[in-house]
Amino acid sequence: MTEKLLQVNHLHKYFPIKKGFMRKTVGNVRAVDDVSFFVNEGETLGLVGESGCGKTTTSRCILRAMIPTSGEMLFRTKEGNTVDLAKLNRGELRPLRPQMQMIFQDPYGSLNPRMTLFDIVGEPLLVNGLKNRKERTERVAELLRLVGLRPEYMQRFPHAFSGGQRQRIGIARALSVNPRLVVADEPVSALDVSVQAQILNLMLDLQKRLNLTYIFVAHNLGVVKHICDRVAVMYVGKIAEMATTDEIYRHPKHPYTAALMSAMPVADPRIKTGNVELKGEVPSPANPPSGCYFHPRCEFAMDVCRTQPPTFTEITPGHFVACHRANELKLQGIG
Repeated sequence: MTEKLLQVNHLHKYFPIKKGFMRKTVGNVRAVDDVSFFVNEGETLGLVGESGCGKTTTSRCILRAMIPTSGEMLFRTKEGNTVDLAKLNRGELRPLRPQMQMIFQDPYGSLNPRMTLFDIVGEPLLVNGLKNRKERTERVAELLRLVGLRPEYMQRFPHAFSGGQRQRIGIARALSVNPRLVVADEPVSALDVSVQAQILNLMLDLQKRLNLTYIFVAHNLGVVKHICDRVAVMYVGKIAEMATTDEIYRHPKHPYTAALMSAMPVADPRIKTGNVELKGEVPSPANPPSGCYFHPRCEFAMDVCRTQPPTFTEITPGHFVACHRANELKLQGIG
């Protein structure tokens, strides 16, 4: 049975709203509002949803690039110990940083234009104690080969490379310290479609070779279907549904998930992709609606949806949904 590498329980991240001369807090933006999920070792979990739903904030909290407001983030280290990342201070986090790395969305903005490839990929090695320049050079050459680049490129600057090559450099930098968990924040959204496929196939190959675990943040459902083992659908800071990729695409149980499937283009124009349409606007996380956050846009909403928030419940093995009517709705997915 696959062990859990990461268990997130009731994660919250609020940003205070301050007004007036005294900068008093008058409210909070609930960017992440009671999120719970788990990631098994060696799998890829996709976080999907509309822009602003809290996907990136969740991933940054997991990496402790942001300090969560409350909640648990239980991470199993290389030594086999389980630690709560949310409670660690800066000094306690330092030895765990190499085990958790990130691939950024923008391959142009995430690389320092004044640094060569050797400096960019070798910097994490230097920071984590590899002082010998010869050994660092050998490791950087190995990493460049691993991601499909020539070692002779290590003295060049980022401006000499295309977007796809830059993203390969970013992947090499993330892998330089042998991480166990890699958070990929929309790593192909800024690339051409043909290059996207190359980067995705590279990530899948590296996952098999290095036994990596991915949290894949994206809003492109076609990309998510190709690379992810399980999918968690987020809406206004909460997880609406979570299941295996095949299950969630074929048999969505939450109306929001079904609406996302309806919006996904399919190559065959004769195939209808869903039976739910989204209406209205996404509510503000600073002032979310009562009850179920999705009820103002849901055509299946009842009175209970407007007054009581649904519980995130496991309706079938491995399939979790936060919807009062999950067991009675017949929603169409993508076959």
